[in-house]
Amino acid sequence: MPRLSSAFSFLHARTLGVLVGLAVLLTGCQGGSSTAGTSEPQTTTASPTSSVSVPAASAAPASSGAYKPADAKGKAQNVPVPVMPELAKENSKAGLEAFIGYYYAIKNYANETGETTTLASLNSSECVSCSKLLDGTNDSYVNGRWMAGGRIQVPTVDLDWNTDDSSHLAKVQLIQDAISYYNADGTEGRPPSAATNSAFVFVARFQTTWRVVEIGVIR
Repeated sequence: MPRLSSAFSFLHARTLGVLVGLAVLLTGCQGGSSTAGTSEPQTTTASPTSSVSVPAASAAPASSGAYKPADAKGKAQNVPVPVMPELAKENSKAGLEAFIGYYYAIKNYANETGETTTLASLNSSECVSCSKLLDGTNDSYVNGRWMAGGRIQVPTVDLDWNTDDSSHLAKVQLIQDAISYYNADGTEGRPPSAATNSAFVFVARFQTTWRVVEIGVIR
């Protein structure tokens, strides 16, 4: 599997930089009591070539009340729960594309609500960067903290697909809105994060379902 081996070599050669970037920029307030929030690493604008549009995950209506995004006055309310498309359960190129779209829909849901159980279930145990993402989101909601904004869009994905491989690499373009961070008392948790347009490496493996093996920003 030369292409996949090359992809993993790419990731391992940049492991330290990726983890530092994710730990600092994605986890936001992790390890500090005065910050709150998580955002994708801020990199130069990038758009993967030979890309395809990513299928959007649908969302189940909230159980009660109208959806209200987070703002300076409080947390998001009645956030619709993304529903995994049937296509995202298939071991196919189209299935992985749908899974990537669903993964980031769940990431948005976790960022808005602080609920990370579903996001965690999509990650493999070996994904170090995934753990950093989860830690950051969880910490963003400790002691009443919250974040506002930061919605992620996934306009394009460039997949390296080989039917003989169990794991596949994609270059993913992520566009994220600006983020504001708040403490439980409504004070600013830390300075706002600017909007970003970044390219990531996204490696996933299909066994009985898709699981994320690694995520890393392309520098």
